[in-house]
Amino acid sequence: MQKIFNFFNKGGDFASNIGIKLLEVHYGYAKAKMQIKEFHLNQAGVAHGGAIFTLADFAFAVASNSFGKVSLAINTSISFMHAAKLGDILIAEANLVDESNRLATYEVIVKTEDKKIAFFTGTVYKTKKDVFE
Repeated sequence: MQKIFNFFNKGGDFASNIGIKLLEVHYGYAKAKMQIKEFHLNQAGVAHGGAIFTLADFAFAVASNSFGKVSLAINTSISFMHAAKLGDILIAEANLVDESNRLATYEVIVKTEDKKIAFFTGTVYKTKKDVFE
């Protein structure tokens, strides 16, 4: 699991450049965080939906690849429940819901300490390729 954690927590990639940090990973599970900064805000002064989606998608990607095989998203959806504001620390937790030989479905909850911000679902296609190849 440490190898997967290190692989997804390296610096210099898109997720780290926008402030996402991986906190935890287990088989079929990942937890990540991001603090809302000025550049995450939209014209209405709240966190841009794309920033929240990216956090959820990152947790989804880590959880779905935690088995060591490349898994690629084939469908995702997000529903926003509350706005996130400047300074909020968002936590995204991704959990495996169901899987077959080739497909797996995950749920991701994005929340602050006291409220749910978004609910994300995603399905991946599981390849036979090793993540580290």
